[in-house]
Amino acid sequence: MSDADLDTVLGKAVTILRAFTVDDQVLSLAELVRRTGLHKATAHRLARDLVANRLLDRVEPGGYRLSGGLFELGMRASVERSLLEVAMPFLQDLYERTHETVHLGVREGTEVVYVAKIGGHRQAVAPSRTGGRMPLHCTAIGKALLAHADPALRQQVLTGPLERRTPRTVVAPGLLQRQLEAVLETGVAFEHEESAPGLTCVAAPVLVRGTEAVAAISVTGPTTRFRPDQHVAAVRAAAAGLASTVARREALAP
Repeated sequence: MSDADLDTVLGKAVTILRAFTVDDQVLSLAELVRRTGLHKATAHRLARDLVANRLLDRVEPGGYRLSGGLFELGMRASVERSLLEVAMPFLQDLYERTHETVHLGVREGTEVVYVAKIGGHRQAVAPSRTGGRMPLHCTAIGKALLAHADPALRQQVLTGPLERRTPRTVVAPGLLQRQLEAVLETGVAFEHEESAPGLTCVAAPVLVRGTEAVAAISVTGPTTRFRPDQHVAAVRAAAAGLASTVARREALAP
């Protein structure tokens, strides 16, 4: 169940939309009622309104799925869309150089939101997905972004509970602090099976105005063959190239 305000119509509608997980194709009305806690009549009425507004599709018999209208709205998110348009050539070039899975991520609160994911036939089986989220502390992109976040946010993460996603997730604040300091010194962050077993990753922040990380770029591969230290220069170059392009666009903006 989401954190939406169930005392408002909008909050109830958002709760229905957020009841769908990444693995759901179709949910019945009964399952929506169970997940949201809404009265059956209320859930049915709101689902009907969401269908009318192309945010849900009605699927027979008696089910609902998220509609393409949501995708259209998501693609209109101005910041992420404009960033993705500028970043894509750099992401594609990095993929051609490495032939491993390439990610572009931005920070939202204490999480990474993946804006893009490029991978070919050899791509690693990663828990990340475009539009998905992961905690900052257990991903290379997240560490790259967290290292350049404001001190209050870093302190919030370091003093808060650090979720253990795998046996190798860094949950000791002191160790995470040292890793963040290393990111500031070297310009890259690493992850070794911290978000998912069998995966390793290297990331670099996209820095504008000197120290502001507007995004981060990473390359991910399986621990059986991928050596992240061998791709440091390529990831740094992609992040630096994107940062320069973003800065030029901002300078030319009215």
